[in-house]
Amino acid sequence: MTTNHILTVENLTTRFQTPDGEVEAVNNVNFHIDPGETLGVVGESGSGKTQIFLSLMGLLAKNGSSSGSVRYKDTEILNLPARELNKIRGVSMSMIFQDPMTSLNPYLKISKQMTEVLVEHRGMSEAEALKRAIAMLDRVGIPGAAQRVHMYPHEFSGGMRQRVMIAMALLCDPEVLIADEPTTALDVTVQAQILDLLRDLQKDFNTATVMITHDLGVVAGLCDRVMVMYGGRVVETGAVRDIYYDSHHPYTEGLLKSMPRIDHANEENLFAIPGQPPNLQNLPTGCAYQERCGYVMERCSKERPPLKAFDQDRASACFREDGQ
Repeated sequence: MTTNHILTVENLTTRFQTPDGEVEAVNNVNFHIDPGETLGVVGESGSGKTQIFLSLMGLLAKNGSSSGSVRYKDTEILNLPARELNKIRGVSMSMIFQDPMTSLNPYLKISKQMTEVLVEHRGMSEAEALKRAIAMLDRVGIPGAAQRVHMYPHEFSGGMRQRVMIAMALLCDPEVLIADEPTTALDVTVQAQILDLLRDLQKDFNTATVMITHDLGVVAGLCDRVMVMYGGRVVETGAVRDIYYDSHHPYTEGLLKSMPRIDHANEENLFAIPGQPPNLQNLPTGCAYQERCGYVMERCSKERPPLKAFDQDRASACFREDGQ
């Protein structure tokens, strides 16, 4: 069935086989994204947000496996053979990884790492590819791009390496860009520059963008919709404005309350969600958030709340909705 969605994920489940047994890192996740839209994926470390996108990009560790459906336009891409998937990833779909120092090859000059994809996927000559690489480095704000393209990764600062990663991801004009915590290791000033850059590039290229982050401030400034993850599941989803002004899941509420706010500057302590995220290998019966929730009911320990739609384009996985 033809849709306008550029990426459609249905019933995605990702499991890992470990010495201590099977771990279900992603459980029955559904979402879509349209051209020019930015989707924020939010949650604590271990919530499964990165594993969703490693699954659809075919980049899981060897002990991982995925089931469900991932369609790029009308093409099923989940578990495609590497040869087929390589025609899409890095070309139509690109990913910016969290740590550019470990994502860039320290033994190769930036020029080699950038021109390779253009020669391989666009059939450019080395000279044409180098010209394109320099232009893209210049586009992402790297000064002296024609000289710096011949440097090694260690000769760049953290912020500049992140810009190189963004430039590499955009070389083939991808229609889907996945950014995995692209500002985590950067200072506040550089974070703002990178976010401004991503916002400008999205306008220029009309790219569908996924922003994986634990920072709700980033989501507020960049995203159209947000998907909140907890314990490998989606617990709330909706438009950013709706989520921020009228959150329905207690976990989302806790995340928002834990953000520093100017109008709360006189308060001595920030709010902190009590307890720890659940062990995915030993999830409790019922709701995974029950031990940290201030609204827990007897039902929460016995049944797992399904993700239920309410209003337009909104859904929450909480039994409180049933009482409203």
